[in-house]
Amino acid sequence: QVQLVESGGGLVQAGGSLRLSCAASGSIFSDSSMGWYRQAPGKQRELVAVSLRGGGTNYADFVRGRFTISRDSAKNTVYLQMNSLKPEDTAVYYCNAHKVLVYSYWGQGTQVTVSS
Repeated sequence: QVQLVESGGGLVQAGGSLRLSCAASGSIFSDSSMGWYRQAPGKQRELVAVSLRGGGTNYADFVRGRFTISRDSAKNTVYLQMNSLKPEDTAVYYCNAHKVLVYSYWGQGTQVTVSS
């Protein structure tokens, strides 16, 4: 049974920072690309950042330069450091672990609210 458990969400003022964490159980971490997605009310879920299985990272244009994704293989944890937060970053943030054509797992989500 694979579980992804997010933490670190909360309420922050515009310009502030938060760090999200996603701990993965099971043995999939090293084989997975680990990503963060978000979904705002009334909008579709969208990719924020991904740490690729083979190394490297990708970011959505709207967070590039402000957010940083990293992973700690010893802790089976992926992080999303979010700086210079904006009200439009308000959303539920979801962790995802996937291996193309094999599996895709989601966490339960953590709320991030940025006040103006």
